[in-house]
Amino acid sequence: MYGEFSLHGVYLPTLLALMGLAYVLKTGVRFVLGKTRFYAWVWHPALFNFAVYVLALTGVMAYTSGAPR
Repeated sequence: MYGEFSLHGVYLPTLLALMGLAYVLKTGVRFVLGKTRFYAWVWHPALFNFAVYVLALTGVMAYTSGAPR
């Protein structure tokens, strides 16, 4: 597992930082797709955004894990 890190004496799970990074990535993708009017073709934008977030979180976790690439 990823463990935890100390932020001024408060221990936070590493997953929280990874989730924040995935959220920032998802927000960037959402901005780009909104500018290109991609959401006009999406049936349920909220579910699509959730799926993009899950994919971003999975990608961030896979990139930061110690698994060989």
